[in-house]
Amino acid sequence: MEEETKRRARRRPGTAAVTMADVAQVAGVSAQTVSRVLRDPAGCTPETRERVEAAIRSTRYVQNLAASHLASNRSMTVAAVIPQIAASVFAETLQGLSNVLLQAGYQVIIGHSDYSHEREEDVVRSLLGRRPDAFFLVGTRHTDAVREMLQRAAIPVVETWAWTRKPIDQLVGFSNHEAIAAAVAYVQRRGYARPVFVAAARPGDDRARERLEGYVSGMARHYAGQPARTVVMEDLPYTMGSGRVLLDAARTQFPDSDVLLFSSDLLASGALLACQRQGIAVPRQLAIVGFGDYEVGRELNPGLTTVAVPTVRMGEEAARMLVQRLRGEPVAARRRDLGFELIERGSA
Repeated sequence: MEEETKRRARRRPGTAAVTMADVAQVAGVSAQTVSRVLRDPAGCTPETRERVEAAIRSTRYVQNLAASHLASNRSMTVAAVIPQIAASVFAETLQGLSNVLLQAGYQVIIGHSDYSHEREEDVVRSLLGRRPDAFFLVGTRHTDAVREMLQRAAIPVVETWAWTRKPIDQLVGFSNHEAIAAAVAYVQRRGYARPVFVAAARPGDDRARERLEGYVSGMARHYAGQPARTVVMEDLPYTMGSGRVLLDAARTQFPDSDVLLFSSDLLASGALLACQRQGIAVPRQLAIVGFGDYEVGRELNPGLTTVAVPTVRMGEEAARMLVQRLRGEPVAARRRDLGFELIERGSA
């Protein structure tokens, strides 16, 4: 009987012709059990899950998600809106998010705002039309329309990569402000006398702006009476090449600077490599501090001193909070501060 079911499934044109009943017959379970494995694999025993998954593979069954979603009023998707797809740090956070959501039976739909609040508004509106079960957002500053749309949708939302006292719904992140203030305290303890904050901050890059504010605050706290010197360019792309441009601008504008605090490891790494090409000894002539703990910064020589943030864990914790809400389980805290860590290497 099992072989006959497999042959019948293979003969039928199109994957939709293979039914859940066919899978159940091959697996030796009920159609309800197959449905439960598809809907909540973590809630089934490993033996049952393996039998059903083997039957799905052998029959080449493809679930009719449209019908399933109509019946359950669930799309089993989470919409994620990030500033930039190409940025490795956001990719790491999405990886953590996806790892947990996939285990719970959810898929991730990705949209990107390109650091524009107006574009984020358009992306959120478009994704809401696909009826996701929850939203994941990078950042805590949004237009009023975004907040209203998400609150009206009445679905779980989690914001990340920043900190605020008034999130839309839930928050998993850290304070960019305090992270850079801690970096200022570090360079002051190390004896650097003339720090400069360096950034490529596009108009919608709120996290870079928060780091700038943290630098100004840190300077007032640890370098009292000294002006907060900054080099901030809005029209540069987030590339290592921009780090070289910013290095040249900082040394032209502040030739006596002895340490540069960059808003991103990508920029700091580009600047460090440019120093080597220009014969500038790091850190003896000029120290460099980054932000993010990117892989490239760890591999440079000297290694990049930086502020490390929990990129993967942010995604994992956000996913766990969303899954708990979607399952109707209690969430211990709606706001979770994961903190940061200053990593001392050879560049400062």
